[in-house]
Amino acid sequence: MKRIFVTGISTEVGKTIASAILVEALQADYWKPVQAGDLDHSDSHKIKDLISNTKTVIHPNSYALNTPMSPHAAADIDQVAIKLDAIVPPATENHLIIEGAGGLLVPLNENDTILDLIRPEYEVVVVSRHYLGSINHTLLTLQALTDKGFKPFILFSGNRHPSTEAIIRSKSGLPVLGRIEEHPNFDKSVIRLLAEKLLPTLQVYHLV
Repeated sequence: MKRIFVTGISTEVGKTIASAILVEALQADYWKPVQAGDLDHSDSHKIKDLISNTKTVIHPNSYALNTPMSPHAAADIDQVAIKLDAIVPPATENHLIIEGAGGLLVPLNENDTILDLIRPEYEVVVVSRHYLGSINHTLLTLQALTDKGFKPFILFSGNRHPSTEAIIRSKSGLPVLGRIEEHPNFDKSVIRLLAEKLLPTLQVYHLV
């Protein structure tokens, strides 16, 4: 069974929507190891509201922090210490989609970052959204992952920007899963359609 870690080039780039599409396409379980802020409407809640299949299990966070900040700072406010060895993947015989928090090098504590949550056996999907500076952020994220021995997949999010996407493809040489187009209302039906559209590409890259 596949373990797919979804990270992004920054915050608010579409990781949760991407995760929902992957969860629906694979009827996979979902796990967000660290949630910081918005605990009554967390990413786990959003996934539950966006998927249609009945197979998915949404596993509890290892850390649920009250303040919408970098996990290390949110943990400090809650007077807890995030310990890497306390973040244990849930036991499941299903595929598992794992969603990070913010960007790849967001700190969990004084020593560890989101990157340290990604185990060698995981597949990694990087969500890239166009904005001023996104080429740099995307290539740095991909480089950090390849330096660790991963071969990440790129998933573009938002409005098409051909020149940005072309240079990211050219410079990285990494596979692209496609694009999540903008939509005025991402709901169950939209997520289901996007999942059906993405599934053949996931099959091509043996992510099923």
